[in-house]
Amino acid sequence: MAVYHIEFRIRGHAKQYAKTLIYEVGRKFRVRGMTRRHVVPHISLYGPFFTRRQRNVVAEVVRVCSKYERVPFTFKGFNYFDNSTNKVIYLDIAPSDELVNLRADLASALIPLTYSKSKEDSKNKTEFKFHSTIAFKDIDNKFRNIWSYISGKERPNFRQHLLRVTIIKNSKILYEYDLLQHKLLNRKQALDKHLFMETIRKLGHKLDTKEDTFAGQESEERELDTPEETFWNRIKDFLHGFGLR
Repeated sequence: MAVYHIEFRIRGHAKQYAKTLIYEVGRKFRVRGMTRRHVVPHISLYGPFFTRRQRNVVAEVVRVCSKYERVPFTFKGFNYFDNSTNKVIYLDIAPSDELVNLRADLASALIPLTYSKSKEDSKNKTEFKFHSTIAFKDIDNKFRNIWSYISGKERPNFRQHLLRVTIIKNSKILYEYDLLQHKLLNRKQALDKHLFMETIRKLGHKLDTKEDTFAGQESEERELDTPEETFWNRIKDFLHGFGLR
């Protein structure tokens, strides 16, 4: 039976930072839990899970995600799950209310349609821990050394928006829902850089025309706020962070 995940795939500078750190830890400590396959930094929203109702799952993801458009969050440093076995070190995520609600809405919609393998999916809004994994599986015997190394690094401080919600089937993109374009994309469309550039343009326009605040913080620190530049120059700088310039 196919295995599914619902996730957000991290973009831009944060993606490059996470990938570099994952490979750095893997090489330095000779751990392969995160590097056995192609590394795709992401934030899990639901799953892994099984289902016999794929069409219904996709429909529910579209229904839930269509209610959201701007979903900000911040990388706030490092943390770990101190499990007795299979410890996990991760990038810690400070979610906005929108991200908390989106994840909870997805879980509520999908639990009746799926057989989830994750206890996280049944957790309430305050219990669920948003994170992006750096190392896991084969790190238990090296955990203290890895954590000492990671915690000695400068804390990352990236601020991003969840742009697309990705449905994974057997480790490959099945569909993505684009929150800014309000579209369900097939695998080919999801990997199309021109379509993604349009998503970034739409985000850039919204950030340029409206203040973005969340979690009691001041207006967003962003690459799009230099008054003397033209709008399109700011867009170009923003796209550069996503490798699309």
